[in-house]
Amino acid sequence: RIKKYLEMFGWGEKTGIDIPGEFGGFVPSPEWKKRTKNESWWDGDTYNLSIGQSDLKITPLQVAVAYSSIANGGTLYKPQIIQKIVNSAEFKPEIIRDNFIDEANLQIVREGMRDGVLYGSSLTLNSLPVHIASKTGTAETSRKGYYNAWVSAFAPYENPEIVLVTTIEDVQGLGAVTLPVAKEILRWYFS
Repeated sequence: RIKKYLEMFGWGEKTGIDIPGEFGGFVPSPEWKKRTKNESWWDGDTYNLSIGQSDLKITPLQVAVAYSSIANGGTLYKPQIIQKIVNSAEFKPEIIRDNFIDEANLQIVREGMRDGVLYGSSLTLNSLPVHIASKTGTAETSRKGYYNAWVSAFAPYENPEIVLVTTIEDVQGLGAVTLPVAKEILRWYFS
């Protein structure tokens, strides 16, 4: 079920952005593990997948697209590269998927992300001039003691206009290295 929902948010496939070389990512499954590693899928595999560990491979862009749909109430848009919008009537956003998650469930996720700023690991974002919703993450790497650090946010919480994903790869030790970057970008954006 986790794989099904991650794929509904576009993980494990290219977003279709109009630049070359996009990586599609990967969401593992019991069938894949058996076929590739000749191993059974264990409860621990499900636990690891549920927190973004294991053989899951995603890009910051895939995370941004997924979080955008959480922020906007359930519409998954194809990302586009633009220089500027001269006439908003000329800009046509392309919907990949719409109404694929129950609005009540999306609201629970949004509230959890807001609580992450009010009480959790993103507390430092609480001092910004608008209400922020955020989720931090730390992904293990193949090097012992080195991690890929993430923070994903949208704001303003009440009426989102920006989604931000920052990641810093190959960080030695555990630390909140992406939060100061996200905070400065959001402070700049809202000033």
